[in-house]
Amino acid sequence: MTTIYFWTIVAYMIFLIGVGALRSRGVENQEDFSVAGRQLSTFVLFGTMLATWIGTGSIFGNAEKTYNTGIAAWILPLGGLCGIAALSFLAAKARRVEAITVQDILEQRYNKWARIFGVVTLTLTAVTIVSYQYRAAAAVIDLALPNTFSYEKAVIIVAVFIIIYTALAGMFSVAYTDLVMGVTMIIGIFVTLPVLWNKAGGYAGIASKLPADHMTFTGRFTWVEALGLLLPPFLLVLGDANMYQRFFSARNEGMARRATIWLLIGVAYMELMIIFTAWVASALEWQGGHLERPARVIAYVARDHLPVALGALLMTTIMSVIVSTAISYLLVPATAIVRDLYQRFINPKADEKKLVWLLRGVVIALGVIAYVISTYGQGFLNVALRAYTIYGAGVTPSLVAALVWKRATATGAVTSIVAGVATTLIWEFGGIGERTGIDPVIPAIAVSVLSLIVVSLLTPPPSREQLKPFFDEE
Repeated sequence: MTTIYFWTIVAYMIFLIGVGALRSRGVENQEDFSVAGRQLSTFVLFGTMLATWIGTGSIFGNAEKTYNTGIAAWILPLGGLCGIAALSFLAAKARRVEAITVQDILEQRYNKWARIFGVVTLTLTAVTIVSYQYRAAAAVIDLALPNTFSYEKAVIIVAVFIIIYTALAGMFSVAYTDLVMGVTMIIGIFVTLPVLWNKAGGYAGIASKLPADHMTFTGRFTWVEALGLLLPPFLLVLGDANMYQRFFSARNEGMARRATIWLLIGVAYMELMIIFTAWVASALEWQGGHLERPARVIAYVARDHLPVALGALLMTTIMSVIVSTAISYLLVPATAIVRDLYQRFINPKADEKKLVWLLRGVVIALGVIAYVISTYGQGFLNVALRAYTIYGAGVTPSLVAALVWKRATATGAVTSIVAGVATTLIWEFGGIGERTGIDPVIPAIAVSVLSLIVVSLLTPPPSREQLKPFFDEE
């Protein structure tokens, strides 16, 4: 029976390849590959940003946290939602700059070192995020077709698919397939949650199976724990290169901002629905609180507690969530490496066709690196939060300051990026977080922001030429 789930997923992936191949015919230069020729509408932007943001951290990480803590996990999306709300005020200004990458903004506003350190931080974060998307997609295949592929082979299968697909046509294909996947997510979770609710016996049935503390909306997290969970996604989305690259892909400033407002609504819907689905699924798969892999609780109920058609729809939804995020996080660092390093410092006059093929080659290389990283297993949420923190504490303060604070200087920005990343790594790998119980994001963002402010105020202000593209109309 589970073969139906597998072949439904395969058929869906083949359909996506068809959409991508159709769109790939429009790719003629770097701008087409990286920012879809700046032709995306509000609706397409909304779909691609939604599909990019809702990923493994949501469908597996938040599900695991919900299984372990109960409905109080509803707070998990709040950090990302606050970040998107703040991002809506930056969308139009970011689009106005006519950049291709976030690093274009960093160099134009600061200097080349901000660009270089931005690329390094972005690449480190992105390949980590892609690596656990591979593992998550392999887990879905393992559930849909058990005892057929080893887990290691399943990881290779999904990695090959994601790498080839991303290299096919870049943003031109990613944006439109993301739109398809975004619609799949919305429909899939909307249709299946009521069925699972009835299957669990409604509120009374859920309450009879779960511990009492899993039924309360508050009191499960201390303030320090809550900050450790909410700050990383807030900082990531506020400076997320994926989101900015989509702003750069918009037809105009107005569409970029409207899409971000719709994104706020879409993410609130999807994230909360996923958590409520995981909560209901926890009751169906409670097993005394000893489920072997609680991160897979939604996938388990898709396979074991839904009619075949709905189970296949939910399985496909889960795969959509994973694949869309993996594709985006491969495309963005590849674009950054080619544009911000190769074209900027090595071959400024590179032929456009050559750049497109180089982009494809870098996608493949990064995809392989992500696969190697994926062979080192950790919990989905923990890996996500660390990757989010590295980027959020490293790049986000300087990027936001570039758009809103005239006094931010190049020295302050570079110091902030280095200090944020270094603090995260030292706190994590030096064991300080384990000894103190304080998540690395708290000291990392504090050090990063303080460095930016203090060093900027102690160094000469930026020139009028540096500020003009960002503040000329204010």
